[in-house]
Amino acid sequence: MATAKKTPAAPAKKPAAKPAAKKAAAPAAAKPAAKPAVKKAAPAARKPNAAFMKALTPSASLAAIVGAEPLPRTEVTKKVWDYIKKLDLQDPANRRNINADDKLKAVFGGKAQVSMFEMTKLISDHLK
Repeated sequence: MATAKKTPAAPAKKPAAKPAAKKAAAPAAAKPAAKPAVKKAAPAARKPNAAFMKALTPSASLAAIVGAEPLPRTEVTKKVWDYIKKLDLQDPANRRNINADDKLKAVFGGKAQVSMFEMTKLISDHLK
């Protein structure tokens, strides 16, 4: 397959030097006006996922922490975090780990310490 030969580019010409006095003499009003900022339309408000908002009944061990009334998953997680923060159950060395007290051990399947990511999985086993 034959390729086309590239022609050498012509040497770039230097533009003629403009006198400095011409720049200084330009009036300030000659500059173009700044464009007004264009605001984008706000995106539509997000709708919560129906699965997260469905009220679920907690098990007896989880009800000791969040209450016995049916709650959405989001509210259950918030109440568990409130309980953890109120009793200062986060591990001081690694704040992602939760040190379980007696009530939380029942929810965590007897584990003394779980990560915050594992916690949501263990809590979901106690919701119906």
